[in-house]
Amino acid sequence: MKSDYFVHESAYVDQPCRIGKGTKIWHFCHVMKDSQIGANCIFGQNVLVSSSGVVMGNNVKVQNNVAIYTGTTIEDDVFLGPSCVLTNVSNPRSQIVRHDLYERTVLRRGATVGANATIVCGVELGRYCFIGAGAVVTKNVPDYALMLGVPAKHVDWVSRHGIPLPAPDAEGVMVCPESGYRYQQVQPGVVRCLDLDEEAPLPQEQRVGKVSYRDIRK
Repeated sequence: MKSDYFVHESAYVDQPCRIGKGTKIWHFCHVMKDSQIGANCIFGQNVLVSSSGVVMGNNVKVQNNVAIYTGTTIEDDVFLGPSCVLTNVSNPRSQIVRHDLYERTVLRRGATVGANATIVCGVELGRYCFIGAGAVVTKNVPDYALMLGVPAKHVDWVSRHGIPLPAPDAEGVMVCPESGYRYQQVQPGVVRCLDLDEEAPLPQEQRVGKVSYRDIRK
């Protein structure tokens, strides 16, 4: 029976599982049974999606060499960079069985996890936050926060387009240099987009980058 998603011949997909239309699962991946994966996701080479307890939304992009373990919830539009690490037990020991104690990790809509970053389990990554390459996240991350370092620290705010936001104007508004969308810290530690609801998809005309990150930062 022809499925409405693609699985490369070198990949394994254990049944039963739920995979949405248009999803592509590439070389040497392994999707274990009872996984729930949304539509239009892309899994690069050598990705593991563990068994029951993993729930993934739509349009999730997973780069090479990523393991997504039981206890992880990933909402729509999340990006997982190459070789980033997700965990599900804070105090693992080979001699101690903790299969019933897996901790829940939640990646909210639009979050980005950079290459080789580590997310210690039991935390929540806020909507459209950006975890820099090699960072180690040990606590919850606010929406739109840019997190860098070991352990990761909040160093800036970023837009939905992944661009660090400039200093606020006299009215406290920060304007994304790429999209022109306005952002504001509506209360301490809470940033919101003034032009688009956080749960709304980007308009089609805003989905193609036209200027490189380095050019914008200049």
